[in-house]
Amino acid sequence: MGIDPGTATTGFCILEEKSGNKVAAVEYGCIRTSKNESAHKRLSQIHEGLRSLLLKHKPNEVAVEKLFFNKNVKTAMSVSQARGVILLAASQAGLDVAEYTPLEVKMALTGYGRADKNQVQQMVKILLNLKTIPKPDDAADALAVALCHISTNKFNSKVKNAK
Repeated sequence: MGIDPGTATTGFCILEEKSGNKVAAVEYGCIRTSKNESAHKRLSQIHEGLRSLLLKHKPNEVAVEKLFFNKNVKTAMSVSQARGVILLAASQAGLDVAEYTPLEVKMALTGYGRADKNQVQQMVKILLNLKTIPKPDDAADALAVALCHISTNKFNSKVKNAK
């Protein structure tokens, strides 16, 4: 499962590894909350949405995008709170969580750490054999995080086996 944290929109995806190094998107989308709701209600909605997805799909692992701190402290704080709820839901489900920075995701998918959003989305489309770029952007970002995790696991496994 891949997750792109956010308070208004949390992107998620469920990927399934197939034979022959193929990966398929089982489900992807967003958990949305209203800015008219209180912070605690929004966090509760994210938590419940994730718990529902975890119960439905029973993923083996969760990959979450690490917070990229920008100049907007208020946004960074609310995304941090959403990340906390996401990590809690994964922990409650007994799942290991891997975390990746936007730079790591871009490197894993495009080989270039300064790739723009469109380049990453094009690679997500190609790697998952989708007809169109997944929308909204938050769902595409969750797919990218999950693909990064799969790629990183394969690389680490090869390194481990080479020793």
